Amino acid sequence: MRKYICKTCGYEYDPEEGDPDSDIAAGTAFEDIPDDWVCPVCGVSKEDFEPAE
Repeated sequence: MRKYICKTCGYEYDPEEGDPDSDIAAGTAFEDIPDDWVCPVCGVSKEDFEPAE
């Protein structure tokens, strides 16, 4: 699964780790995260993320 990076603050969403603080389980692909999820560091929306190179 591909990692995604926040274009605003650089936070990297790693699907192998998920986002436990937001109840996103490890193994959750970025595409499967709810649309109302926000960056846990800066609070921007999922639309402000891009695939990691």
